[in-house]
Amino acid sequence: MTCNAFTFQTLHPDTIMDALFEQGIRVDSGLTPLNSYENRVYQFQDEDRRRYVVKFYRPERWSAEQILEEHEFALDLQRDDVPVAAPLAFNNQTLLTHNGFFFAIFPSVGGRQFEADNLDQMEWVGRYLGRLHQTGSKKRFAHRPDIGVKEYLLEPRQLFETTALIPAGLKSEFLSAVDKLIDAVMAQWHNRFNLLRLHGDCHAGNILWRDGPMFVDLDDARNGPAIQDLWMLLHGDKAEQRMQLEMIVEAYEEFSEFNHAELGLIEPLRAMRMVYYIAWLIRRWDDPAFPKNFPWLNSEDHWRRQTVSFLEQVKVLQEPPLALTPMY
Repeated sequence: MTCNAFTFQTLHPDTIMDALFEQGIRVDSGLTPLNSYENRVYQFQDEDRRRYVVKFYRPERWSAEQILEEHEFALDLQRDDVPVAAPLAFNNQTLLTHNGFFFAIFPSVGGRQFEADNLDQMEWVGRYLGRLHQTGSKKRFAHRPDIGVKEYLLEPRQLFETTALIPAGLKSEFLSAVDKLIDAVMAQWHNRFNLLRLHGDCHAGNILWRDGPMFVDLDDARNGPAIQDLWMLLHGDKAEQRMQLEMIVEAYEEFSEFNHAELGLIEPLRAMRMVYYIAWLIRRWDDPAFPKNFPWLNSEDHWRRQTVSFLEQVKVLQEPPLALTPMY
């Protein structure tokens, strides 16, 4: 059975409860929604007071093969003692289906928010990212895509051309800024890196703290350069980012060699994420959750600010990239 409910409108609480019951789980606590716009994720407790998280994948986004690669990566990490939330198997299957929806069940790991300003915690994260990439380098995803300019820049540019969400009077100026940003990225982008399986979305919100880091949400896992999992942890001015990166790299290299050529990809990757994020919002606009939670997307002020933001990133890309001190 194929599910075309791209917007989850047919995913009702009874549907979720029935899906869990089919796997022998009786929900005792009700379903508490967790923060996720891409998928539908709920925490609950069963009759034996065990806590779980169930994740219903957005239809038509990932294929079964691509989801299974996410699960395989999580289980590989778990076997290598990398702290990650990995799916549970039911009848030897981690990818489950109900009424055409793909879903998976995870243990509820809990934990505090990772403190991005805590240098001790950042050092721990750097060490475990080295271990995560050590596992990720053992093979590549066969079905999941590589991080690259086609998906993150060129395809969004085509979408911007046709969408009605960008006010007509501002579209030309916005597209001009997008083109300048694409040109600036292409001038800096290179392939002097090894592709490896990545977390892909390793920002502070996807790291919990439980006497050490716990990585969650591998939904955006892809092949790409290692720096993709490091740069989103950096914040502050250039001096602060350099200090943070040096701490991360020193800890990272206890387990994986760091390729310094990838430093030049930090700002191109940031620019690609900026463009891809706007395209993601446009693609999801038919989901009622998006107009409700992102009402500013069709405002003229937003598109003016976004145009300015893209042009500012062009200037950043024209500056020398972040560099480590000579001892590194």
